[in-house]
Amino acid sequence: MIIVNVQEIKKYHAANLVLDGVTFQLQEGEKIGLIGRNGSGKSTLLRLLSGHEQVDEGMLTVKKELQVGYLPQIPAEFEDLTVYEALAYGFRELRAAKREMSLLEERMSSPEAAADPVMMEGLLQTYAKLQERFESGGGYEMDTAIDQAASGLRIDRSRDERRFGSLSGGEKTRIALASQLVVRPGLLLLDEPTNHLDLQGIEWLEGFIQRYEGACVIVSHDRYFLDAVGTKMIELEDGEAQTYLTDYSGYVKEKEARLLQQFALYQEQQKAIKKMKDTIRQLEEWGRIAGNEKFFKRAASIRKALERMEKVKRPVLEQKTAEFALSPLDRSGRKVVVFEGVKKQFGARAILNGADGSLLYGEKVVLLGDNGSGKTTLFKLLLGECEADGGKIELGARVDVGYLAQQEPIRDAKLTVLDYFRTVGALEEGAARNALAHYLFYGADVFKPLGQLSGGEWTRLRLALLVRRKPNLLLLDEPTNHLDAASREALEEALEDYPGTVLAISHDRYFINRLAMRVWALGDGKVAAYLGNYDDYKAKAGEQRSAFAGERLDSAFADKKAETKQIESKPMPGTGQGTGTRAGERGIDARSNARRRDQLELEIAALETELAREDAALHGIVDSALLEEGWLRREALQARLDASMEAWMEL
Repeated sequence: MIIVNVQEIKKYHAANLVLDGVTFQLQEGEKIGLIGRNGSGKSTLLRLLSGHEQVDEGMLTVKKELQVGYLPQIPAEFEDLTVYEALAYGFRELRAAKREMSLLEERMSSPEAAADPVMMEGLLQTYAKLQERFESGGGYEMDTAIDQAASGLRIDRSRDERRFGSLSGGEKTRIALASQLVVRPGLLLLDEPTNHLDLQGIEWLEGFIQRYEGACVIVSHDRYFLDAVGTKMIELEDGEAQTYLTDYSGYVKEKEARLLQQFALYQEQQKAIKKMKDTIRQLEEWGRIAGNEKFFKRAASIRKALERMEKVKRPVLEQKTAEFALSPLDRSGRKVVVFEGVKKQFGARAILNGADGSLLYGEKVVLLGDNGSGKTTLFKLLLGECEADGGKIELGARVDVGYLAQQEPIRDAKLTVLDYFRTVGALEEGAARNALAHYLFYGADVFKPLGQLSGGEWTRLRLALLVRRKPNLLLLDEPTNHLDAASREALEEALEDYPGTVLAISHDRYFINRLAMRVWALGDGKVAAYLGNYDDYKAKAGEQRSAFAGERLDSAFADKKAETKQIESKPMPGTGQGTGTRAGERGIDARSNARRRDQLELEIAALETELAREDAALHGIVDSALLEEGWLRREALQARLDASMEAWMEL
C-alpha cells in the first residue's frame, strides 16, 4: 500500500531551487536509502515528508493518520529533561495517562469513594478509558522498548536521572535516535543515524531496521550500512530524483549503466539535431536561390519539430570531487610509533591498562573499539596532549604528526571560509581561493560564514588545511563522518596513494575494508592486532569467540568426566570385591557398556559442537523475541546434552 505519494514537487530556499520536479512513492515496510551529494536537498526532502516544511509547487500526499517519526535536530526542550525523560519523549501522552491512572487509583482507594457508589462508578469509567488508551498505545511495552533501544545503542541506563543538557554531543545524538526508535512510527525518517555509533551499535541498528515493520527513509553516506538495510535507493541530483530498486552496491552498477546508456542516447540525438539544423540551413538557402516559398515552409516545419523535441540531458559521467592531494614533506624513520604497557586512568576508571602497539612507516592501520573504550585517549597520548600513568610511548625520527579531530568547535562562527583558510594556512587571497576550489569551495561559497557550514563542508575545510601541512603521520578520528559518498571515495583514493603512515579511528566498514592493512581492536584497556581489513578482523574475532566457547565446554566436559571416574573407582557399599562370579558378570557387561559409552561420547561431542554454534549465534542479540527463540533452542540442546551426560555417567 502506498503511504506517501510525491508528484513533481518543487522547493526553493530564497531564490535557490533545491528540488525540481521530484517524483516517487513510498510503500508500507519499504527501507529506502536517500542518497546524494552534500547540499543536494536530502534534509530538505525529509522536512517536507515530516510536515515541518511545505512544498512550493507539486503534490505531496501522506496516508491519513500515518505516524511519522523525525527529529530534524535535538529539540531545545530536551536540554532540561533527564535522560529517561528524553528516551521516553515519544510516550509523553502515555506517561501522562499513567500519572492520571495513579491519581485515580489513590482516589478510588479513599474512604470517600468507597462510601459514594456514584462517585466510584464515575472514577471506574474514567479509569477504564485511560487504561484502554494506555494499553492500545503500547504503554505496557513502553519500558521494554526503551530498554531494547538503549541497550542496542549502548546508552548507559545508570545515568537515567542525569540532565540531558550535561551530556556530550555523541551521547545526545544516540539518545535522540533511541527516542524515535522506541515509538515505532509507521514512517521513520533517519538523518545520518550511524554517526556517533560504535560498530556494535551500528550492527544492532541494522538488525533493528531489517526487522522493523514500518517504512524507513534513511539519509546516510555509510555504504556498508545502506547495503545491509536498503531495499530501494532514491538519488537526488541537480534537484531531480532517480529511483533504483536495489541496495547501494546495485545502485552504483545500475547508475553507471544508466549514465552510459543516457550518454549514448545523447550522442545519437545530437547527431540528429545537427542533421536537422543542416537541413534547415540548406532548405533556406535553396529557397533564397530559387525564390520558392515551399523550401521555407519545409524549413519552418523542421524547425518546429526541433523545438518540440524532448531534449536528452547530457549526463555528467564524472562528477567533480574534492582533490585530497596527500603527500608528506619528509619521510620519517622506519619505526614511527612504539608504545608498551601504556596505562591511563581517570578517577577510579582504568581506560588503558597495559596497551601495546607499534606502527611502521607506510602502514595503514584502523583503530576499532566501543564508545568510551579509550580510542581518543590513545590519540591524545600519542599527540602529547596528556601524559600516561604508566608504560612508555616513543615517536620515531623525523615524525611530523597531522591530526584531524572528530569534532572541532568553530571559534568564530562569523569568520568566512576564505578568511579562515587564509589565516590558518598563511596564504594570499588568490592562492587561497585556488586551493579552496580543489575542495569544492567555489565562487560565493568562499564567503560563507563558518557557522553556516554543514558537517561535511567543515570536515572538508579542515582536511584541506591538514593536507597543506604535508605531515608524514596522519591521526584521523572518524574522517569520513559527514562526508558524502563521492568525497569519501576521493579521500580513500588519496589515503591509498599516500606514502606516509595512517592511524585512523573509524566505524565506516567500507572505508576500513578499502584502506586497512591491519586492524587494532581496543578493549579492556588493551590493543589486539589483526592482519587484514574489517572482514578479515570480523572473521578472526568470530573464530576466537567460538574457540573460547568451545574451550569452556571442553573444560566442563573434562570436569564431569573426572568426577565420573572418581565415582566409578569407589567400591559400592556392601559388595565383596574380587569374587569370581561377579568378576565374570562385569566382564560380560563391559563389552556392551564400552559400545554404549562410545556411542554416547560421539553423541555428546556432536551436541557440544551444536551448542557452541548456538552460543555464538546468541552473542550480541538484544531483540527480546529473537533472544527468547534462540534461548529455547539452546535449552533444548542443553537438556539433550545433560541426558546424554547422565547416561554416560551411569555406565
